[in-house]
Amino acid sequence: MTSPAVKSAQRVFEILEYFDRARRPLSLKDICHQLSYPTSSGAMVLKSLVVLGYLQYDRASRTYLPTMRIAVLGDWVPNTLFGGMNILPLMKAMRDETGETVVLGAQSDLYAHYVHVEHSHEPLHYAPSPGTIRPLARSGIGQLLLSGLPRRDVELLVRRINIADPDHRIDVDALAEDLTTIRRQGFVFSRSLFAQGVGMVAVLLPQAPFGRRFALGLAGPVEQLDRDLDDHLRRLRAATETMA
Repeated sequence: MTSPAVKSAQRVFEILEYFDRARRPLSLKDICHQLSYPTSSGAMVLKSLVVLGYLQYDRASRTYLPTMRIAVLGDWVPNTLFGGMNILPLMKAMRDETGETVVLGAQSDLYAHYVHVEHSHEPLHYAPSPGTIRPLARSGIGQLLLSGLPRRDVELLVRRINIADPDHRIDVDALAEDLTTIRRQGFVFSRSLFAQGVGMVAVLLPQAPFGRRFALGLAGPVEQLDRDLDDHLRRLRAATETMA
């Protein structure tokens, strides 16, 4: 059972992520409707964020808007992790140039975590939310991240995965063969793993500070990815060279 403190913390980040998607002032009604919060709970979290200086409340319009405190809170993170490459504008540009959804992924314990997502402008597109997680050993981007680890580390992770999810046991030798293929070709192309007809082409980025490793991928209809594979790989590899 989730404790009230944990639930409140979760709601803080859900509200801030909703502002990031909406990019406009939002009312209590907007937020509670979108996030399915009870009005009283939503009002309590919003009031706390105003008191702490993270949101500004406009009484005339009864709307909230993030303050500059939010903007500067994490502005050091991209430069620290990605050096001279401003990863978020690069992802937006890649989305606009390719028409595909662009995903930045990282390992989070036993999962591949979608750290940031730039959604395609196409009406029918693959739309995972930032924060989405996928099984580390049973997703394309997860296997790509595993391909950057030594065999012993992979075996330890697979052991933990199999204990946590015994109904979907991973054969470590079969996985090792898949990882060898990914290392040899230098990218992963997953097809219809989590949605029929949807795939992802992704490459590993050079190791970031503090031992962090990220993957950058283009997601969309498998037919489109197949058709534009060479061009997509050229763009993705150019991004890795910028960070090298």
